[in-house]
Amino acid sequence: MAKVLATEVRAGNLIEWEKRVWRVLKSYHVHVGGRGGAFMQLEMKDIESGTKKNERIRTEDKLERAFVEPREMQYLYHDGDSYVFMDKESFEQLTLSGEFLEGQTGYLIPNTDVQVNFHNDRPIGVQLPPAVVLTVVETEPNLKGATATGSFKPAKTEAGLTVLVPQFVTGGVKIKVNTDTGEYIERA
Repeated sequence: MAKVLATEVRAGNLIEWEKRVWRVLKSYHVHVGGRGGAFMQLEMKDIESGTKKNERIRTEDKLERAFVEPREMQYLYHDGDSYVFMDKESFEQLTLSGEFLEGQTGYLIPNTDVQVNFHNDRPIGVQLPPAVVLTVVETEPNLKGATATGSFKPAKTEAGLTVLVPQFVTGGVKIKVNTDTGEYIERA
């Protein structure tokens, strides 16, 4: 088993905590002023039972990474509530439910390369790339005189994700979105 610093844990990672395997759903670095010190706030889901848990871990603590077999896969399409992936080596297809992908479906567009983690030959998590390029399909009209540093407006992307974007972004524009936080990075 490999140990990693708490600050290196990202959404999609699998860790062993309290003798169980957990998938990290959200990971926040929190620094409280004064004598409080910094810590990582992790939202995790038990891969066996499906229970969720929030845990505060000191930044200097090390966590056990679960032994997983990562496989490079490509997202192909979704059919109802199922999402179909293809193994890039064996070309076998794998179907995962939208519930399993919880919160990650908004970043999936056809031909996106992802890493699917397997534990005992069972898929237990999907790790997305750090950022994806999505096309804005619907947003409010521009405000006259709005600048790049001004206010933000909601924009719906082709994958169904709603992202806050600067006023100058219009429909049809490709934007780069951080898959950990869901925040707008830049125009692509």
